[in-house]
Amino acid sequence: MVRKTKEAAQETRDGILDAAEQVFQRQGVSRTSLAQIAAEAGVTRGAIYWHFKNKADLYDAMIKRVIDPEEARCNAGPLAGEDPLRFIRGLTVDFLRRLARDAHYQRVFEIAWHKCEYVDEMAAIRDNHMECGRRFIALMEGAMRQAQVMGQLSGAVSPRQAAVGIIALLDGLVVNWTLEPNLFPLAEYASAIVDVYLRGLSTGA
Repeated sequence: MVRKTKEAAQETRDGILDAAEQVFQRQGVSRTSLAQIAAEAGVTRGAIYWHFKNKADLYDAMIKRVIDPEEARCNAGPLAGEDPLRFIRGLTVDFLRRLARDAHYQRVFEIAWHKCEYVDEMAAIRDNHMECGRRFIALMEGAMRQAQVMGQLSGAVSPRQAAVGIIALLDGLVVNWTLEPNLFPLAEYASAIVDVYLRGLSTGA
């Protein structure tokens, strides 16, 4: 009975998050009320408050539902003994292809980049997301530094700058593609674009 109750609670929570994605995408975060999300999910506002403190908490949970698995993938295994540039390529290309093929990812990143103003109660959420970005830069910098030690990366390249560059590349693709998916075929272009960037950092450049 306890297990069924927990499963039902999780289903309700997931349904609320799914509904929030739909409403946020249609009309933006600031113009969306919890009452509208409740109506979309077919639950009461009380059900929302049972799972989330407020709209900012709900929004944060919606983002984490996508970002947390990505962070887990990043930290799944140690870099030692691996091919660091292949590690970087695998993470970045897989992420871009997942975004291109998964409507759930598309909605969340479209909302995060284009449908939310990070002011007032959302400012703290922005700070949390910036911290996540800093962790990813640190991970990429460590991989770039290891690639340099292994002779894969030119000694003239700053690992920190190379890491910031890969973040800028990803962010640029995500921002532009979620704004206009017909601009370019992201799933098709992902590997080629990342490979061009990484080749420019290699000792053979």
